[in-house]
This record gives sequence, structure tokens and C-alpha cells, in this order.
Amino acid sequence: MLAQITAAAGRTALITGSVAIVATVASAVLKAIGANDIAIFIASAIALASLASVVGAATDQLGTRLGPGATGVVQSALGNLPELFISIFALRAGLVVVVQTALIGSILANSLLVLGAAFVVGGLRHGRQKFHADMSRTTAMLLVLSVASLAIPTIATAPGGPDFGHAKNVSIVVAVVLLMVFVASIPMSIRGTLGPSREHHEVSEAGWSLGVSILVLAVAGVGAALVSDWFVEALRPAMASLALSEEFVGLVIVAIAGNAVENVVGITAAARNQSDLAISLILNSSLQVALLLIPVLVLLSTVLGGPVLTLVAPGLLIAALGLSAVLGAMITFDGESNYVEGFALIGLYIIIAASVWFGPPIAA
Repeated sequence: MLAQITAAAGRTALITGSVAIVATVASAVLKAIGANDIAIFIASAIALASLASVVGAATDQLGTRLGPGATGVVQSALGNLPELFISIFALRAGLVVVVQTALIGSILANSLLVLGAAFVVGGLRHGRQKFHADMSRTTAMLLVLSVASLAIPTIATAPGGPDFGHAKNVSIVVAVVLLMVFVASIPMSIRGTLGPSREHHEVSEAGWSLGVSILVLAVAGVGAALVSDWFVEALRPAMASLALSEEFVGLVIVAIAGNAVENVVGITAAARNQSDLAISLILNSSLQVALLLIPVLVLLSTVLGGPVLTLVAPGLLIAALGLSAVLGAMITFDGESNYVEGFALIGLYIIIAASVWFGPPIAA
């Protein structure tokens, strides 16, 4: 059974890598010939999604070569490279709203859409599924912290608040605190009690050599940086042509493009009745964004020379993140899941996406 899973993972990596190469080359050709911005946007989005999957596979292999507990740490440090590059280029282009909503949208997509899909697929195939609730409780607690990291700066810097006019300074303080919490969580990740489970290590071991893992990660990382630049450059005119709002573009399109293919692994694990593996992979993606990617981007934005990314967010997004944390905690605390709970998570995600669908279109 293990050999079959490993072989299937190898075939998936080969297919995804081939798609990444084709889509990246197509994006480069379309950009070189001055093709329509929508065509460049679609091609680069496909390339980014597949490159994100390749980066995830390479970091996973690199982690297993360094030891069982190192997988989660390596994934946290390197697994979000495509999202990091997208956000950096978008910040330099002045698309602060897109970046902020994309980061929150990434947490929502993982915690609601992907986790819900895993529960639906697993529940329909295997009925009620059971998993260890300890890790999900810790994850829920940390996601509540991510809600507070947005809610408190927003309230404190609002007109009449004690820190009004100091959104940048408050955001920097909160970002440093989040990074401290992330550093404090590393020992738990190494012990395997937070992040991808040891089951993930067992399924993924004995694949690529250390040299191949580093080479693939480097090539995929460079490719993600190039494609991210093309993606962001085509984003504004493409979305203007499609009459979509910045909030919808960030919350749904950019957020899903950054890690959609990678999270298929979690849904596939649920389909194989490996519910612990599925939940650990999916929820750890949310924690990586909340505790590492967001604070790093807040600090980076202060030296990039463009607009500064703050943790002051619209009330709608804070409420959406809070509701997702509450619903996720209610569903996972008992250590069981079923397809109805999966549909509830997906339903909340669709409601949140619909709430920004009718916003003012992005300007060209």
C-alpha cells in the first residue's frame, strides 16, 4: 500500500511539473508577443498554481531528508514562496487591497473550502471519519490569535481609538509578536505534534535525493518569482476587463491560485481515509500564512519602498476570519467529521466570497 501511495505521488509530481513547465513557457511566450492581458493572466495563474505544488513537493522531500520533525519547519519556511513573491510584486505595484485580501483569503480557502472539500470527499466515501483532536485544538487556538492580530489593530487605530494614526507602528509590533509565536511553535513542529503528521513523513519518504530536492526547489522558486511578476503585471488590466473588484480578486482568485493544487493532496488523503494526514496538511497551510507569511510581509513592506501593508483590515474580513475560526473549532473539536460538516464549511466560504462579488470593479 505504501509503495502504491509513493508511486502515485511520484506520478502526480511528474504531471504537475510538466504542467508548470508548459504553463510557464506559455506565459513567457504570450508576454513576449504582447498577447491579451487576460490570456497572460490565465496562463500565469495556472503556472503559479502548479509551481506552488512543485515547491510544496520539493520542501516536503527536503524536510524528510533532514528528519521526520523537520518537514513541518521546512514547509513553513519555504512552502509559501509563490504567495510571498505574488505579494511582494503586488505591493510594489500598489495593490495593497489585493495583497491583504489574498492573505486573509488564503486562510479562509484552506480553513473552509479545502477542509470542507476534504470532509465531503472523505465522508461520502467512508462515512464518519475520526482523527486526533489535540492538533486541531492547538490550530484553532492559533487561528483565533490570527483573528485578534487583525481585530485589535483595526479597533485600536480607528478614529477615537488610543492608537489612531499609528497603524504602521501597531502592525509592526503585532507582526513581531506573531513571529515570536511562530518561533515558539517550532519545537512542537519538530516533535510532530503541530504541522504535518509523521504519517506524512512515512508516505513521502525515500523519494528524491537531497541534491535533486534542492535543485527542484531552486528552479521552482526562480520560476515562481518570474511568473509572479507577469501575473501581477497582467492582473490589473485583466480584472478591469472582467469588471471584478480588488476584494474579490484577492480574496478568491489570487488566494486560490497560490496553493490550490498543493492542497489537493489533503483532499486526496481524506479520500484514502487518512483523516489525520488531511487535516494536518490543510490546517498547517493556514497557520503558515497567519503566523509567518503575514508578519513577514508586514515587515518587508516597510523597506520595499511602496505602500506599507498594515494589519488594519475591513470589518467584513475580520468577521469572516472570526466566523471561520469558530466554525472550524466547533467541527473539529470532537475529533470526528462527516460530509454535512464539510458542506457547512464550503457554504460559509461561498457566502463570504459572494459578499465581495458585487464590489466596485478594479481600475485599469
